[in-house]
Amino acid sequence: MNEHKESNAVEALPGFNIDKIQEILPHRYPFALIDRVVAYVPNTSLHAYKNITMNEPVFMGHFPGNPIFPGVLLLEAMAQATGLLGFKMMENVAENEIYLFAGIDNARFKRQVIPGDRVDFHVNFVKERRGIWKFTGEALVDGQLACTAEIMCARRNS
Repeated sequence: MNEHKESNAVEALPGFNIDKIQEILPHRYPFALIDRVVAYVPNTSLHAYKNITMNEPVFMGHFPGNPIFPGVLLLEAMAQATGLLGFKMMENVAENEIYLFAGIDNARFKRQVIPGDRVDFHVNFVKERRGIWKFTGEALVDGQLACTAEIMCARRNS
């Protein structure tokens, strides 16, 4: 008996390393917050991660003796992951185009992120309207939710 199943699911494409990330995003040290893209589904979702090390410059002041990765930087890393997905969704991107953080809703922090953690970012495209793109995102550490948010981005000329 032939049990062939039809599937409308799109296969995830392999991810890419920091070299490709730097070709796509303009961010550089110390503000490049994505280390690797694990996989992505075109026009749908992206999985990326950042390794949090004690060498992060932010830990000199946040907080000495009790290093905690700032929630606002988790949100920025999530926005960078959406930027990667957004640029992978667009064809024929002009050299003078930039992808800007336009807004954030429903940001929630559930767990501290500390040196030694690997933060996995899962972002999903929701919709586009009038040049504003909406995404949902999660940041997880060891499978535990650290942060969630809805992120809006806009494509503009630089």
